[in-house]
Amino acid sequence: MLSADLEVLRSAAAWLDAGHGVLLATVVRTWGSAPRPPGSLMILRDDGLVAGSVSGGCVEDDLIGRVHAGLLGGERPQLVTYGATAEEARRFALPCGGSLQLVIEPLAQHSGVHALLEAIEAQRSVERCLDLATGRVTLQAATVRDGLQFDGRTLRSVHGPGYRLLVIGAGQLPRYLAAMARMLDYRITVCDPREEYLQAWQALEGVTLSNAMPDELAAAMQLDPRSAVVAATHDPALDDLALIQALRSDAFYVGALGSRRNNARRRQRLLEFDLDPTQVARLRGPVGLNLGAVTPAEIAVAIVAEMTAARRGLPPSQALADWDDSPGDAQRPACGAGE
Repeated sequence: MLSADLEVLRSAAAWLDAGHGVLLATVVRTWGSAPRPPGSLMILRDDGLVAGSVSGGCVEDDLIGRVHAGLLGGERPQLVTYGATAEEARRFALPCGGSLQLVIEPLAQHSGVHALLEAIEAQRSVERCLDLATGRVTLQAATVRDGLQFDGRTLRSVHGPGYRLLVIGAGQLPRYLAAMARMLDYRITVCDPREEYLQAWQALEGVTLSNAMPDELAAAMQLDPRSAVVAATHDPALDDLALIQALRSDAFYVGALGSRRNNARRRQRLLEFDLDPTQVARLRGPVGLNLGAVTPAEIAVAIVAEMTAARRGLPPSQALADWDDSPGDAQRPACGAGE
């Protein structure tokens, strides 16, 4: 789950332990253009202190006002809708006439917040089920997926460990890629057994460096549906073996730098390593959305954008560029480089 939402749950647990009354607000439905998507979390303490967000600020202010006025609380969850009318949309600064619906849930020790946090921090995925009629909460093991389901009576939300990104190579482009992925809450590992590259890496908070062989590290990480892998060395001896491990795994995204022609050759090589055509077809190469990117930073944007699309379940997009390895292409950085 997103680190911001994890901090919301941690704050909720701490406030409950301190004896405060705590309300959990969850966005369950949106119509039109809404500031935050379903699943967004916010908590309100009995003295009006808040953590997290469900809108751009005006809805939060209204909820705080309701807490101070004693209009929220009780023992049962309740539904609250904002932006049902044009006047409300203007009042709460909801764009394009959008509206959103919240479940406001009073938390207690029986709400399972501590058990939920324990599971997440143990890298387990959990489905939390809230019965709005009774306020009863149940937790059970969940498949690794995102999302929220709400039918008006039962709120089901899946919580789990964060997403991971394994980058093969410690050159210039991976530095941009790691910095951007950090802003999207990925836990990042940069792997490069070439000491001259790894020693030159500029420290970046939240990034783990490894000089292990990439294929060995990919196997040890036990890549799962919350894992992404990007091979960026242009050295088949490093990239290809790691890609074999990644394509055999459940990683949701596997990509490789290189021209279109070089990636075609790479796919032929991969088929010689007992990978079937379906597995090889998962490889995104040239990697990234076709944004017309040229510089390493722009290419990193294209990669992160494609990772986001894959994470949200969108179909594979057009490759970064239709490189033909012409002399002009040879001058382009990173993605046009030869192998």
